[in-house]
Amino acid sequence: MNLLENRILAEGKIFPGNILKVDSFLNHQIDPILIKQMGKEIADHFMNKEVTKIVTIETSGIAIALTTAFELGVPMIFAKKTKGQNMSDSVYVSHVFSYTKKTESTITIDKQYLNSKDKVLIVDDFLATGQALLGLMDICTQAKAEVSGCGIGIEKVFQSGGNKIREKGYDIYSLAKINHFEKDRVVFENE
Repeated sequence: MNLLENRILAEGKIFPGNILKVDSFLNHQIDPILIKQMGKEIADHFMNKEVTKIVTIETSGIAIALTTAFELGVPMIFAKKTKGQNMSDSVYVSHVFSYTKKTESTITIDKQYLNSKDKVLIVDDFLATGQALLGLMDICTQAKAEVSGCGIGIEKVFQSGGNKIREKGYDIYSLAKINHFEKDRVVFENE
């Protein structure tokens, strides 16, 4: 997706540890026009697959997941990282390690919203080591829901998470695929 790649080149900032900061348009301040286009492109890719629910993790994946859900006309569920007092005790639980934050989070989805009849499209803003996707896939397995595919905003190909999950037979569609960082420059896979 050239629009996303152009924004990454113009506004993305590279930090030590292979961190790409895109909070000026994607995961702190959100450009609604860009997010709408991202959701449409992901939805277009998966249009011919059966999808009954979009699933993501709070918080940064929510915007892309919501626009994708809107385009496909299906509900969107986000896995919560904290369990509020008003949340049921009947939840699916998994654990994910955040590459960026270097912490493990417990994620939950209420069992009433995900079941064996569901065909799930997982959507997230980033894919690096694949831990978030694997955690969401674990929850889908617990619910006996089928994973129809994964839509990703930015994939850091050099961190191998996407390739490991693709090897398991999953369709992962990434809008921008970063091959590597070269000093302070992002190099995309298609360059």
